[in-house]
Amino acid sequence: MEYGLIGEKLGHSYSAILHGLLADYDYRLCPIPPEDVDAFMQKRDFCGINVTIPYKKTVIPYLAEIGETASRIGSVNTIIRRPDGSLLGDNTDAYGFARMAESIGADFFGKKALVLGSGGTSLTACDVVRQAGGTPVVISRSGNTTYADLPKHTDAEYLINTTPVGMYPNVHASPVDLTMLPNLKGVLDVIYNPLRTQLLQQTQKLGIPAVSGLKMLVYQAVRACELFTGNPVDPLRAQAAEKQLRAQSMNLVLIGMPGCGKSTIGQELAAISGRKAVDTDAIIAAEAGMTIPEIFEKEGETGFRAREKAVIQREALVGGRILITGGGAVKDAENRAALRMNGYVAQITRPVSSLATGGRPLSAGGLDAVEKLYQERAPLYADCADAAYPNETTPAQCAKAIWEGFDEALRA
Repeated sequence: MEYGLIGEKLGHSYSAILHGLLADYDYRLCPIPPEDVDAFMQKRDFCGINVTIPYKKTVIPYLAEIGETASRIGSVNTIIRRPDGSLLGDNTDAYGFARMAESIGADFFGKKALVLGSGGTSLTACDVVRQAGGTPVVISRSGNTTYADLPKHTDAEYLINTTPVGMYPNVHASPVDLTMLPNLKGVLDVIYNPLRTQLLQQTQKLGIPAVSGLKMLVYQAVRACELFTGNPVDPLRAQAAEKQLRAQSMNLVLIGMPGCGKSTIGQELAAISGRKAVDTDAIIAAEAGMTIPEIFEKEGETGFRAREKAVIQREALVGGRILITGGGAVKDAENRAALRMNGYVAQITRPVSSLATGGRPLSAGGLDAVEKLYQERAPLYADCADAAYPNETTPAQCAKAIWEGFDEALRA
């Protein structure tokens, strides 16, 4: 193996994709059971490796030298085999976390930062905060300071989540309610799947600067790549890699009133982008073996909404597509949250008088019924959407505007 990643379970790792975007060397995923780690490390049949759970401490006895950062943290995630065959270990997670903090202008100097969780990533975050002159306070389920002690720390200016709470597949959970911490200037969530956890969605509602763990993932790999090759990674190449990884994870989600043109614009967007367009109503009908009007007739709106929720909760977390939703998908709060987790949500608007009503059960009552429906749903669309786009000229022009907005979001 030239370069690669070792760990016990690597099924969902982005490392091979990421290193392929950053450099031109061969990089492989190498899952190793605990009983084989000693033989692997003794053989040293690699140029350089990254190390993940649960071996970041296990590998330390095999190293001839440990970098200053890794020594402070007590954790190694990058190993280089030197020309004499000896192994040098270091920690690039700290560099990745520091870049993550830098991206939202976090200034830890003289500030209190609450660090949720007490595992390896917590040690990394605490080290970065201390090196920057801040005071980390570890919050865990047990120990000296627990979640019950949060009311004592309302003066904290930063919150760092290093726990798996909110991570796929248990996405409808958040480690804390941010309204308990009124002085926050920034929130850092090391989770990157989904891209917008429930915690990060609350930061948007409260107007708190925040960042997901995708940036940490990218820049720890950038630093590892530099250690492997001895050469700096071109900043533009690093930015392009981050954008591409975000694009692979993020859906472009269309919401809006029935008849506003979502399906047509979705197909236009598919043609522009080369992405697959997925229509949740079409999936619901196919799985039910009935048309949408037939589902409403036999099961009522309650039955339809239950089917819709099951489909959205599944499909919204699969990234890289155009996701076309039904007009009432936003009625459920968990649907709104799921659509935003791995999605840029575009609301398509159109004057109520111009909305098509044919074949739409809840729009069949004429203009007054549609107007009432719109008044009920308008706040929900606004709550869910990242931006609104009028469909008042041609579907192609509306699609072009949406694609430009989406591209800008990918670079954020």
